[in-house]
Amino acid sequence: MKAVLLLEDGTVFHGRGFGAEGFKCGEAVFNTSMTGYQEILTDPSYNEQIITMTYPLIGNYGINEGDIESRGIFASGFVVREYCDYPSNFQSQQTLGKYLKDNNIIGIDSIDTRALTRHIRDKGAMRAIIASGDEQLLSIDNLKNELAKYPGLEGRDIVKDISIKTAQPFGNHSQDKEFKVAAFDFGIKTNILRMLDAAGCNVTIFPADTNAQTILDGGFDGVFLSNGPGDPEPLTYAIVTIKELLGKIPVFGICLGHQLLSLAMGGSAYKLKFGHRGGNQPVQNLKTKKVEITSQNHGFCVNLEALDKNKVELTHVNLNDNTLEGIRCKNVPAFSVQYHPESSPGPHDSAYLFDEFTNMMNDFKKV
Repeated sequence: MKAVLLLEDGTVFHGRGFGAEGFKCGEAVFNTSMTGYQEILTDPSYNEQIITMTYPLIGNYGINEGDIESRGIFASGFVVREYCDYPSNFQSQQTLGKYLKDNNIIGIDSIDTRALTRHIRDKGAMRAIIASGDEQLLSIDNLKNELAKYPGLEGRDIVKDISIKTAQPFGNHSQDKEFKVAAFDFGIKTNILRMLDAAGCNVTIFPADTNAQTILDGGFDGVFLSNGPGDPEPLTYAIVTIKELLGKIPVFGICLGHQLLSLAMGGSAYKLKFGHRGGNQPVQNLKTKKVEITSQNHGFCVNLEALDKNKVELTHVNLNDNTLEGIRCKNVPAFSVQYHPESSPGPHDSAYLFDEFTNMMNDFKKV
């Protein structure tokens, strides 16, 4: 089965299709992780993105239910150098190709992913269309016409389509757990919920557009702002809610949650040239001076200069490009990081942040 990846600047990559047939638009990005393709595919932060894996062999350990990070795949497509359709792993339950087909996701292999990655690094993440099927479907002129209709990610709210619609508990709530946490679902990953649960929290997941009063009336000890896809600035409803919660309840944010907390504190955001996506991003904790190797997945970043240093303390910085990776509010109990301390996939260097959240909730109870 033939397949095509067409970028908005006219660059075309021809390859072999696996997974579903058809076409789909999204933003072309790359991820440098060597493992974890299943967790990456099921991270809702990849909504409307066509993911290129820089590691050349993908699919060799198959798919298993235990490593699924959400209720499905939200990415628009998957690009690899070499797809392995005969996995060898004791946990494997099906092939990657079948998993993509079952979720109606198009995959393409047998292309030069190094050339594609270098192109994105030079030119920046860009709109793209991926297609697999017959010759008529793969017509470049037709694909260009379809791609011209796609608006891209900037200035759009792409959270509302992936967030849950009604509140729901996570796991088994127990009286033995010390804290009660409300988690906003902007595209939350399952391992975040697992780690909150392991830290002694009874977690209830709420839709992205839940208002502040609903949370305050629920008797919660803390609020978690999850990761999620796209541009944070169009999510005005979430920014308003966070402003109303600050000072009344402890807040911890990750990724998009970090950006939303920063905007609620008067900051602004901008789009990175090609984003940070992978499991090996070095981040320095400015308090301890220690370097953490982190898992990351974001295309937007908070503007350092826009934050009021009298209200916000900078806590973490990316050592690759000196971009902002963490903040702590000085006058209210709230902090956030841009990266993913829950990993899945990635290193566990930053798992201590969940303990910092429970310590913050414990201190707030005593006030």
